[in-house]
Amino acid sequence: MFTVYDEDNEEYSKVEEPDPSLIYTYADYLKWNFEERLELFRGKIFRLSAPNRQHQEIAREIFVPLANFLKNKQCQVFIAPFDVRLPVKNRKKDNEVTTVVQPDICVICDEEKLDKRGCCGAPDLMVEILSPGNSKKEVKLKYELYEEAGVLEYWIVYPEEENVGVFILNEHQKYKPAVFYAGNDTIKSVSVSGFVIKLNDIFTK
Repeated sequence: MFTVYDEDNEEYSKVEEPDPSLIYTYADYLKWNFEERLELFRGKIFRLSAPNRQHQEIAREIFVPLANFLKNKQCQVFIAPFDVRLPVKNRKKDNEVTTVVQPDICVICDEEKLDKRGCCGAPDLMVEILSPGNSKKEVKLKYELYEEAGVLEYWIVYPEEENVGVFILNEHQKYKPAVFYAGNDTIKSVSVSGFVIKLNDIFTK
């Protein structure tokens, strides 16, 4: 069971969960009131597992330096929960968008992509921190979705291995093979010019 908003009666009511065999849109997503967070991948529902302490600590160690660096700059950084709609081409209406994600951290430099509900369009930088609940299918799907949407820079953070894989779009709008950072390495962002962060500062003990 989940809660859905009935616009005609202006009230929430309990109904059966969405049919997993169907394709849903952002218009459907806006009506739902799940207890847990969820995302839409090409119209299919993916539930997000609750982040653990390590996940939140890593998110903080990336988000705070980014926020400090971007203060008084054009780009803005956001931390989950924050909806990012990834429309296909010019299909930006609520009932046309079938992909809605909540990246752990994202940076948007084009203010026209921002509205009161979040972001509509590809952020410049997306950061995803893996957790025990992440499936290989989910990781693969997000890689494909972010590449297709034109996310310039995509970081995948591996807490257990204490490393970060960074993907950068090439001139053909495809991700180059990942560059992995570990140990005493320093990441120099391509999409956020001038921003650098040390791996030792991300994986604090």
